[in-house]
Amino acid sequence: MTEPAVLTSKSISVLVAGTGIVVGGGLAGSEAAWQAAERGLHVTLYEMRPGQMTPAHSSEHLAELVCSNSLGSNLVDRAPGLLKEELRRLGSLVVACADATAVPAGGALAVDRNAFAAMVTERIDSHPRITLRREEVKTIAQSGPLVMATGPLTSPALAKELASLTGSDHLYFYDAMAPIVSAESVDRTVAFRASRYGRSEGEGDYLNCPMTQAEYERFVRELLSAETIPLRDFEREDARFFEACLPVEVLARRGQKALAFGPLKPVGLTDPRTGRRPYAVVQLRQDNRAGTLYNLVGFQTNLKWAAQERVFRLIPGLERSEFVRFGQMHRNTFINSPKLLCPTMQFRPREDLFFAGQITGTEGYVGSVASGFVAGMNAARLAAGRPVLSFPPTTMIGALCHYVCEAAPGNFQPMKANVGLFPPLDPPVRSKRDRYAAYSRRALADLDSFMDCKGL
Repeated sequence: MTEPAVLTSKSISVLVAGTGIVVGGGLAGSEAAWQAAERGLHVTLYEMRPGQMTPAHSSEHLAELVCSNSLGSNLVDRAPGLLKEELRRLGSLVVACADATAVPAGGALAVDRNAFAAMVTERIDSHPRITLRREEVKTIAQSGPLVMATGPLTSPALAKELASLTGSDHLYFYDAMAPIVSAESVDRTVAFRASRYGRSEGEGDYLNCPMTQAEYERFVRELLSAETIPLRDFEREDARFFEACLPVEVLARRGQKALAFGPLKPVGLTDPRTGRRPYAVVQLRQDNRAGTLYNLVGFQTNLKWAAQERVFRLIPGLERSEFVRFGQMHRNTFINSPKLLCPTMQFRPREDLFFAGQITGTEGYVGSVASGFVAGMNAARLAAGRPVLSFPPTTMIGALCHYVCEAAPGNFQPMKANVGLFPPLDPPVRSKRDRYAAYSRRALADLDSFMDCKGL
């Protein structure tokens, strides 16, 4: 194991001798504390472990990876790889430690999880401007800079405080996410645009994938036999887990026609190929402003990802669909960021309060690191009296932060880094491989220009 080669960006300098607080020692909190401290802020980082453990953690280390040891693709023409490359150029602590503790994983960045967490902990604990305090935070400080990065397993006491701060209608504890596909991967010779009974202006608000009776019955059979993800003990023991939103496979078990009378009901729709109402219809709803992503309406699911890809591609029009996010159901504390946050990761009602990590809706390890970077950087800039920054939406870090803060708040769900978040290329590029490469070139060029312009 070697020391990280680069832990700072091109021109980080000490800007301010103020103080700040970061709550939560996961990936986002560790990154936020490091970035703020590197910019001169004296940071107190609070982590409740090991005094109070969570059901998912097993050690006292900061940045413990509780699921996979993989941080995803390292290829810069893939969204996760591009985001990591951007963070490397910006001087991310977490990505540098991941690089230094990497294990063989083909084109992915996987780590020795114990060595990785130990290195992050050592770097944080030895930083001259970071004080690590091992105690639970139960109240939210009234003045900042303050970064809340408490993660999906926020303690009950602090969750109650967050509910009071944000409004209970904007804080969620159980995450039911439907799969999302790229719009360009939907077969438009099969799927048609329409709203039920023509209740919209223009073409219609949904893409509709029509099913015959035979196609529907085959889909239900495969759905019922597909492998699901076992619930963890603390999820299985909670009676509220499936209270608000039934998984599509659970609903299907209630009867052969349960889906046809539920989320797949065809009423008010006519298949333009036949001029008749289909037997069943899967509706896709636009998920971002650019119209490049669509989610499967009513398809929250606990199927394993491989099973989702196999079964959901039985839906007519989705045979070659590209899934940018699979469905999930798990305990996950997160806020309605489009109502509450700016792309700077600032809380709209209070400029010295920042949020970072999965609690903001940035899904995945590296997404958490990215939001932590933005929050920590801006906390230090605010303390120094400098303008806070939001990254260009043509960069992956900027696209992700803009999405979680500007998505439709009525059906907001967490999102991982994916190229569907980018503004379209001008001119368009038809080949998928060439298009992804073009997105990457544009993102890195725009990031370099942004860093030069802002002195990062």
